[in-house]
Amino acid sequence: MMDKKKICLVIASPLTIHFFLLGQIEALARKYDLTVITNTDDPGFLEYLGVSVRVIPVGIERKVSLWRDLSALVRLVLVFSLQRFDLVHSLSPKSGLLAMVAAWIARVPVRVHTFQGEVWATRKGLWRAFLKMLDKVVVRLANHLLVVSSSEEEFLIEQRVVSHGQLKMLAHGSICGVDLSRFKPDPVSRNQIRTLFGIPEADMVVLYVGRLNIDKGVLDLAEAFNRIVADYRSTHLLLVGPDEEGVKEKIKQRYGSDCPWMHFADYTAVPEQYMAASDILCLPSYREGFGLVLIEAAAIGIPTIGSRIYGITDAIVDAETGLLFTVGSVDDLTEKMRCLIVDPTLRRRLGEHGRVRAYQDFSKELVLSELLKYYESLLSA
Repeated sequence: MMDKKKICLVIASPLTIHFFLLGQIEALARKYDLTVITNTDDPGFLEYLGVSVRVIPVGIERKVSLWRDLSALVRLVLVFSLQRFDLVHSLSPKSGLLAMVAAWIARVPVRVHTFQGEVWATRKGLWRAFLKMLDKVVVRLANHLLVVSSSEEEFLIEQRVVSHGQLKMLAHGSICGVDLSRFKPDPVSRNQIRTLFGIPEADMVVLYVGRLNIDKGVLDLAEAFNRIVADYRSTHLLLVGPDEEGVKEKIKQRYGSDCPWMHFADYTAVPEQYMAASDILCLPSYREGFGLVLIEAAAIGIPTIGSRIYGITDAIVDAETGLLFTVGSVDDLTEKMRCLIVDPTLRRRLGEHGRVRAYQDFSKELVLSELLKYYESLLSA
């Protein structure tokens, strides 16, 4: 029997693995000698999740830190040189830069990076130019590039980060597709979550799921909801996700710490339960590679609202599976929320169409099948 090819996934955050990549990692581990590199103090964390894969901790952090980034780079070069991987694949901006530099130095033959939202898209001036230049370094050092949406590909070409033909998208896009066995209507979870927060069954729930930070547009969402609730007192906003920038406190200071219509939940391993309890999902992000949470909500059958930016325009078909609003416009966001709150027929129609699209185009099986074919083509070349 031939030895399995050795591949390595480099992912900065264990949360990304937990939310999106467990299924892919399980499938890849069955076919390849797989190693995962991530920023964790617990190399056994995948074992607790039922996945038996070698994990190597490396301190890859989101924020720029010259000393820590240099230390992580040296560590990656050493690991890649010793392990002699056949393929290294990075899946986030910081890990992409460090992994592609290290893999190039260590002469890893197949170097793959996935673009999934550019941190410089919302920046200006010299900082934007510098971060953009780093992505160009990644493009130069990787010999294969993936992208999670067609509109992100167009953006990267327009910004002259890549050329036509350099990027490949798996299936219809997204990083991993949707687990349709998890994301489906669930009356039991709907009742449990609403009971937990004291929300009556007849009330309307607008949901946000993701990191609580400024770039995700969470403050815009809170402002729009504050306007909505003045007219529709039976409406609730449920914000679910880890608070990275003290956003929760800012919202409470601005709108009152005892607002009975606004609810918070920290990190959850079961976002599908919160979606099942909701009537509308909103992603008002300023930058997004795809916005998988929108397809997950669609699979459950709830309509979505998203900002009209690259990435999200692939996840929402405007006026068919959800509504798009002008990014950064609280007025437009408020109006789109109002449209869905007052029109149950529109909510039902968008939700039904979104569910059909999620099942047809974005199942995790479809994306995984394409990924396995892609790896096979790279490793057999």
